[in-house]
Amino acid sequence: MKYIATLKRIRERKTDYRKRKAILVGRHLFASIRISNENVIVQITKAEVKGDRVLASAHSRELLKYGWKGSRKNIPACYLVGLLAGKKAKAKGIDSCIIYTGLRGFTSRIAACTKGLIDAGLKVPVDDDSLPSEDVIMGKHIVDYANILKNGDANAYNAKFSALIARGLKPEDYIEHFKDVKDNILRSFGDGDSR
Repeated sequence: MKYIATLKRIRERKTDYRKRKAILVGRHLFASIRISNENVIVQITKAEVKGDRVLASAHSRELLKYGWKGSRKNIPACYLVGLLAGKKAKAKGIDSCIIYTGLRGFTSRIAACTKGLIDAGLKVPVDDDSLPSEDVIMGKHIVDYANILKNGDANAYNAKFSALIARGLKPEDYIEHFKDVKDNILRSFGDGDSR
């Protein structure tokens, strides 16, 4: 059996060189979306000879400045981070980008970030069927789950949503809270009320 040498970044499952080559050949700006155990990071990046250059970025910790009390990694937070990154990119004159997931799949949270980028005014080539609905983006599923637990098992409700309640947010108020934070982000970039 013959040994076939593979690149270290392929062995470590960090880079898909076929996707990477398509980005470099097409000379596209690309949005790189990373979701960790606690946070979401969206970066609009340009590939250059010396390495990738980040043109605009947003981190879920920035949502705290706009009054966000919810989770920093769920679907509503992903949408808001995408919206924030998109608004920063538009302020720098960027009109379009493509989504680069690397070796990761296109998940619902990445789709929510993508929807945020689109709603900020960026042109992103994506099928509308792959994006989450407005109800999911605003957190209606969280409110529905909280209502089921509250009416069925108060202990499970308190255990599941203890972090939210400690930050002063009732899960039943998630949709209104989402709208308030979205309005704060849009106002900070000179846009009007989103309701």
